[in-house]
Amino acid sequence: MADKESRSGLRPVSDRHLRELVARIIGGEQLSLEEALELADKTGPEELWAAADELRRRVHGDRFDYCSIINARSGKCSENCRFCAQSSRYQTAIETYDRVDYQEVRRQALENESHGVERFSLVTAGREVAAADLDAFATMYERLGEETGLSLCASMGFLTPEKARRLVDAGVRRYHCNLETCRSFFAEVCTTHSWQDKVETIKIARQAGMDICSGGIIGLGESFRQRLELAVELRDLGVLSIPINILTPIPGTPLAERPELTIEDVLTAIALFRLTNPAAVIRLAGGRARFGVGQYRFFLAGANGAIVGNYLTTAGNSIAEDIGMIESLGYRPMACNKE
Repeated sequence: MADKESRSGLRPVSDRHLRELVARIIGGEQLSLEEALELADKTGPEELWAAADELRRRVHGDRFDYCSIINARSGKCSENCRFCAQSSRYQTAIETYDRVDYQEVRRQALENESHGVERFSLVTAGREVAAADLDAFATMYERLGEETGLSLCASMGFLTPEKARRLVDAGVRRYHCNLETCRSFFAEVCTTHSWQDKVETIKIARQAGMDICSGGIIGLGESFRQRLELAVELRDLGVLSIPINILTPIPGTPLAERPELTIEDVLTAIALFRLTNPAAVIRLAGGRARFGVGQYRFFLAGANGAIVGNYLTTAGNSIAEDIGMIESLGYRPMACNKE
């Protein structure tokens, strides 16, 4: 692994040991952070990826969770997240607008639904959404609930209990709030809000009755250990939908010159997120398109979900291409349990 410090003198783990480990995890055993680090050091990469995929098959079968997002409010964000093109503090070439038109929301929602995508989310730039704007987005959700069969998600920054209830009343069933990175590295990525602020919004959303989607970005400059700290933190928070983004260095942001991860780095991260979070959907998100056809190897190393279509400020694959390639691996869409 390019960004991982290796330790010498460790004997490779046998296939039998890995099979036993998968069985113990299925039986309820949890890998600690230290055990995950030791496993990564003792195991050949391909063995590790295969063990994670075996665990995925044993727990989730061939079900795949598709979702899609629309950039519902773009740019002019007050926060200083060092990776983000939407921060007003950096000079980046993105389109900015306050609120997407509902007809565009409806068009994209229906297109995604026609391809079998189960979930659809409005995502807004900014620290939080003002109450009046939240009402406008809630009306969009209500209309989507009437016009589609999609399961509706939201990603709208920090919440209050009142805002969370408004979204639930409008039909939102899942809230997305990425931790972005682990607690120990967070201040290196953002100083205008904290890791704990993120956790508080996750708790508010859950208390309002929404389930949680939360993950992060790998390749921000975090250590291998810190990457695994994030995986364990998400498990400890009970998150069952974990999007993994791969940093796309964007010109104009402070991380524009960050070295890019190798495909082996990403495969190993996915495998260890799976092994530490056996019950979760491990969902590939932004940054995977850079690997071309090689990106579909991620779904043979423990991942079983993806955001399809375009992302917020970067282009993705076509929906049809993604679904065709993923289904060629033996997956079938996960049933949508829309309430």
